[in-house]
Amino acid sequence: MSSETLERIARNKNVARAAARQLSMEQLHKLSDVIGEVIEQKNEEEKLRKQEEADKERKLAEIREAMNDAGLSVEDLVGEQPRRRRGRPPKNASGS
Repeated sequence: MSSETLERIARNKNVARAAARQLSMEQLHKLSDVIGEVIEQKNEEEKLRKQEEADKERKLAEIREAMNDAGLSVEDLVGEQPRRRRGRPPKNASGS
């Protein structure tokens, strides 16, 4: 079953019912169990991702505070950026 088919089933209740009619009760229960496991796994992944984002934000806040306490700015750390050249790159010296 393709992901497009699964998306159609997820979006439309009538399509889901039609697909479910083709399965036995045993298959439907097995599908329900598998989908439940997938949902649980996705919830855990989302929870972990949110925790990582919160940790990153906390670390950034700590760094900003430490920089402010030290009287530093981002420009002090980065230094001067090299200037980018505009226009076309020069032609090859080989003359091709």
